[in-house]
Amino acid sequence: MKRVVITGVGIWSCIGTNKSEVTESLRLGRSGIGIDTAREEYGFRSPLTGIVPDPDLKALLHRRLRVGLSQEAAYAYMAAREAFEQSNVTDEYLQTHEVGILFGNDSSAQPTVEMHELMCEKHDTQLLGSGLIFRSMNSTVNMNLSTIFHLRGINFSLSAACASGSHAIGIGKMFIEQGLQDMVLVGGAQEVNPYAMAAFDALSTFSVRTDVPSAASRPFDTQRDGLVPSGGAAALVLEDYDHAIHRGATILAEVAGYGFSSNGAGISEPSEEGSYIAMSRALANANLTAQDIDYVNAHATSTPQGDKQEALALSRLFGNSRTWVSSTKSMTGHECWMAGASEAVYSLLMLQNGFIAPNINLTDIDPDAATLRMATQRVDMPLQTILSNSFGFGGTNSAIILKKYKETTTH
Repeated sequence: MKRVVITGVGIWSCIGTNKSEVTESLRLGRSGIGIDTAREEYGFRSPLTGIVPDPDLKALLHRRLRVGLSQEAAYAYMAAREAFEQSNVTDEYLQTHEVGILFGNDSSAQPTVEMHELMCEKHDTQLLGSGLIFRSMNSTVNMNLSTIFHLRGINFSLSAACASGSHAIGIGKMFIEQGLQDMVLVGGAQEVNPYAMAAFDALSTFSVRTDVPSAASRPFDTQRDGLVPSGGAAALVLEDYDHAIHRGATILAEVAGYGFSSNGAGISEPSEEGSYIAMSRALANANLTAQDIDYVNAHATSTPQGDKQEALALSRLFGNSRTWVSSTKSMTGHECWMAGASEAVYSLLMLQNGFIAPNINLTDIDPDAATLRMATQRVDMPLQTILSNSFGFGGTNSAIILKKYKETTTH
C-alpha cells in the first residue's frame, strides 16, 4: 500500500481565515462564537453562531466563475487556494497533471430559498438566471472547485452529516493508497446563513447561553446546554509519498489511519459502541495502539448525550492513560459538514507547532469523562500522533489518525 502524506492545508473559519490566524487562536484558546442578529429576527431560539466572514472574491475570480459559487463553495475556494499554495501546486501543474477532489458537504440551503422566493415573486423560471442551479446542488463545492482549478481526477461530494469532511479525507487516502490517484484535494465546507440552521434550531439542540457567547460551547462540561453551529471550509492536499518526494514537495504529516462505522440505531442517537469501533479501526489501519496516540481531538459538540457517549468510548480506549483529550469545538462551535476536515487541519497545526489546544469552558468535568486526561489549558509538548473524531446524524462515524512525518517511517 502506498503512503499518504499531506503537503498543503488551507482553512477559512470563525477563529481565523488562514493558517497563521488559526494557529494563534488555537494557542490562545480564543473563541470565534458570537450573536447573529439576523437569527433573532428570523425567529431562532438561539442566535449563537460561529462568526465567519464572507471572502471578497472580486479581485480573485472572474464574474463567470463567481456566479455559481454558493456561500460554502466560496469558503472552500479560499481554503483550497491556500492549500495549493502551500503545496506549491501551480495552475500550470494542475493543467498538466490529473488531480482529484473529494469534498464533504451536506446542504446548500440559501440558494434553494432564494430560488423559491424569486419564483413566488416572478412566477417565471426564465428569470432565475444560470447561477442558482450550480449554487443549490449538494455538489456545489466539487463542481465549482474542479472547474476553477482544472481538476480532472476523481470528483464527487461526500454527504455524511457532521462526519462528511472526515470521510472525504479517509476516502481520499484510500484512492491514493490503491494507486488510483497521485494527488487529491480533500476537505469539507459548511454554510453559516440562517436558512441552513433553522431546522436544527427547531430540535432545541443549540445552546441558549447568550450572556457570554464565548462561553456557550462547553464540551464535556456538566453545565453544557447544547452546541453552537458554525461553518467555513477546510482543505488538504493529499499525495502519494513517492510522488511528493519526486516533485520536491514539503511533507507536513502522514495520514496514517482511517476508521469508520455506522450505529444502525436512532437517526439522531449517538453511540458509544459506534464511536469505539471507528477509533479502533483507525488504530488498526495505522498499525498503532491506543498507547501510541498523544492526543485526541474529540468530536464532542457540547450536547449532553453526544459528549457522554463519546466520553464512554474514549474511556474504553484511553481512560487513565497518557493520551490528552480536548475538543476544539469549545472555540469554534460545531462546524458541521466541514468539522472533520477543519479539525484535521487544527490537529495538523498542533502537530507541527508542538502544542495541544485547550478545551475552553471546561470548569466541571462530566463524570463520564473523569478518567480522561483533559487539556483544560494549552499543553506545550512535542506530538507524534493525533486521532481526530467525527460523528454525525444517521449514525455515521469517522476517525482519522495523523502522524508526524519521518522520512524513515514505513507502512
